[in-house]
Amino acid sequence: MFIKKKILKIASKNEDQRFVWVSKKLKELSSGLKILDVGSGERPFQKFCGHLNYVSQDSAKYDGIGDVIGLQTGSWNRDNIDIISDIIKIPEPDNSFDAILCTEVIEHVPDPIKALEELTRLLKPGGIIILTAPFISMAHFSPFHFCTGFNKYFYIEHLKRLGLKIDEIKPSGNFFDVMMQQLITMPSISKKYSRNFLVFLQWFFIIPLLLLLKITNRYQNNSEEILCFEYFVKAIKK
Repeated sequence: MFIKKKILKIASKNEDQRFVWVSKKLKELSSGLKILDVGSGERPFQKFCGHLNYVSQDSAKYDGIGDVIGLQTGSWNRDNIDIISDIIKIPEPDNSFDAILCTEVIEHVPDPIKALEELTRLLKPGGIIILTAPFISMAHFSPFHFCTGFNKYFYIEHLKRLGLKIDEIKPSGNFFDVMMQQLITMPSISKKYSRNFLVFLQWFFIIPLLLLLKITNRYQNNSEEILCFEYFVKAIKK
């Protein structure tokens, strides 16, 4: 049971860190600001926006099943979305929002740069945008999964061009964290794409390797430079 808890903690590290960081940034926003939650899906962060004028947007195309390929949720609640539209054509005037939240969304957009251009259009001068997107990820929510590899240089290049000043850019995890998470997914992936009888044997190798990676991670130094789960970004429109 102890080992299982440790393994689950490693597996959810990125998701947990993202949840903490995003909720903190939302709580820091001044009361009464109008915020657009873009690609809000099931609106997991709405509960942290009670002090804000919250508006949700989504294309509402994903149903939890998709094309059955890759990682799917099985179900997806698309009810109570305020604005149902394409992310690159949101029917709101320029400079409509004081803040925009866009977390784990632009990888599901065929043209993420056009999406960022649209979000910049909607944001008031001095407004805040909160962004996250995977640097590395498996295929998920397909067929609505188009991109990955959103490293810090992507944000530095494109946000600057769009007139957004990066206030914070923070890596989630590092090379060794990513390797541990990939190891943990091996049995479940093997069940679907290889032979079931190998799964039990895999744990005899996975657990020692996890311990080795965990020890190595204690002494790591800036390995997030080459690989991390994603970057958490807060930017301000000039």
